[in-house]
Amino acid sequence: MSIRVHTLAKELGLSSKELLAKLKTLKVPAKGHMSSLDEETAEILRRELKVPKKQPKTPEPVAEPAPPKVAEKELKCLRVKIPISVKELSLKLEVKPNELIKQLMQLKIMATINQLLDEKTVAIVTEQFGFSFQRLPDIEEELLLEHREKDKPQDLLPRAPVVTMMGHVDHGKTSLLDLIRKTKVVLREAGGITQHIGAYGVTVKENKEITFLDTPGHEAFTAMRARGANATDIVVLVVAADDGIMPQTIEAIDHARAADVPIVVAINKCDLPNKNLPRVKTQLAQHNLATEDMGGKTIAVNVSAKTGDGLDDLLEMILLEAEMLELKANPKRPAQGVVIESKLSRGTGPTATILVRSGHFRLGDVLVCGDYYGRVKSMRNDRGEPVEEALPSDAVEISGLSGVPEAGEIFYVVQDEKKARDFSLRRLEEKRLRGTANITHVTLEDLHQQIQEGRLKELNIVVKADVQGSLEALIQSLQKLGTSSVAIKVIHSGVGNVNMSDIMLAAASNAVVLGFHVGLESRTKELAEKEKVDVREYNIIYEAIADIKSALEGMLEPHLKEVFLGKAQVRQIFKISKTGNVAGSMVLGGKIVKNANCRVVRNNEEIFKGKIASLRKFKEDVKEVSAGNECGITVANFKNIHVADLIECFEIEKVARRL
Repeated sequence: MSIRVHTLAKELGLSSKELLAKLKTLKVPAKGHMSSLDEETAEILRRELKVPKKQPKTPEPVAEPAPPKVAEKELKCLRVKIPISVKELSLKLEVKPNELIKQLMQLKIMATINQLLDEKTVAIVTEQFGFSFQRLPDIEEELLLEHREKDKPQDLLPRAPVVTMMGHVDHGKTSLLDLIRKTKVVLREAGGITQHIGAYGVTVKENKEITFLDTPGHEAFTAMRARGANATDIVVLVVAADDGIMPQTIEAIDHARAADVPIVVAINKCDLPNKNLPRVKTQLAQHNLATEDMGGKTIAVNVSAKTGDGLDDLLEMILLEAEMLELKANPKRPAQGVVIESKLSRGTGPTATILVRSGHFRLGDVLVCGDYYGRVKSMRNDRGEPVEEALPSDAVEISGLSGVPEAGEIFYVVQDEKKARDFSLRRLEEKRLRGTANITHVTLEDLHQQIQEGRLKELNIVVKADVQGSLEALIQSLQKLGTSSVAIKVIHSGVGNVNMSDIMLAAASNAVVLGFHVGLESRTKELAEKEKVDVREYNIIYEAIADIKSALEGMLEPHLKEVFLGKAQVRQIFKISKTGNVAGSMVLGGKIVKNANCRVVRNNEEIFKGKIASLRKFKEDVKEVSAGNECGITVANFKNIHVADLIECFEIEKVARRL
């Protein structure tokens, strides 16, 4: 015999939640109020709570199980897919949408009829309407069921390492890759600068393969990681033997380290007479990349992209590092991988260069990739030759997708094209409804809450300052603020303005950017807003430290900023019995908006601050009046308005502190 938790709770005069808590203290496993308990456990609870022993049921009556059925009817199980819109959920609950919205408002959730609700919200609101909630697998989970199965050890075979070359501009990254591929990449590209992201497979001795990603910089590498794709197995850090470590070299080191990817150093330009290898190796050691000949663990190879010296040694060291990583994949399962680059081609439509990470990829396969899907119509390798299949670590260009995916999107081969299309349409609809709200990174405002909820154990920070002395002082002070709940980790620091590379690293690493006596480079602010990265600017070092400390303690208040909307000058006063004094005004600049905040200025002094109560144009109520137009303005709770007064209209915006 067994009894459901909610039925027993009713019998004992407890709520399901209280009974589940009691079961937890008795170390009795119970998943929820719909789970069942054996009769022995039920009797223990009755004795402990001094409830009379339940009389044994007589075998004759058939109607005995009636009470549990009533209880189950009270908590009817609602099975839905997540996310679900307010409208769809109201139909499932058989209530009007406005009743559901009203219930959500009581839970302090402001939602529209088309807004999508998450699993936590649905679970709470269904219980309010007398339902229990069960989450159904969504289309994505149904599609990717095969990809969730674990590989059998006997199916895993060695795969080629995927290598990215990174380093300072003009230190010879593309020249080295050109030498490896035995083609004139540099001569085809304007100014010797890499114009695109590509992936190239090369065969080295003993028929071993290496796949090289040719990226225009560490920003592309990190942009992919920001979207959840860590495509690279090994980073080759190219350092010029004459220049040594440069600012972009340090950025490349920090980006590789943040991605937890092993680094092999290629010291290039060793054919130059002014090379200084001891200085380069000392600089590497200062950045925790001590080479093996200096007692460290970092593999460093002296090469020359001009003469070819040391190239075989570099490839051998890459293969050695790959052996240590024991890179394996299952070529028998449906393929999975990552988009390296994509474009809209005039002849073939949306095309994408993809890197297969595991599985067997064939011409004609159906795949889902980010928000898009498609059946592969054509497939070419890095030499432009048509191919019919690709194995783990192979890079191919494909066509047949329904749209152009972003670099870093994960793709999966699936069996059901109809489900893939439905999934793509749903994802695009969710994207339209949500906008970019689904991108969230840590901010100082919500830092304390995330720590309390156990979601954050380490606060990653990118620090930029005007001079090295200030930078070191700020870093040392910040690192002392770590607590037992959260550690402070500076993942990158440097001298100079906050740039786009800093923002992409912060986005990929869920970090906050702190700038001390520095500004933001062009387009950096727009990128930070797009990626939802919290950027803070300071002029006083103690203010930066105080902000981080306050954020850790949950006491940081957001800054309120006034955003100017418009200004009007009062030309005439109209006295109306119902509404009071109406200011006949001319809008001098911007626009005056109804219900917006405003201030009344007289003789360059603010005499009142309130709201625009009413706004009229030619006796008609309007929402706003733009510059050059006359209008009638009533300021709420203010009657002492005079001719020549200025009415300034503004809105309040919450912004990050800029001290």
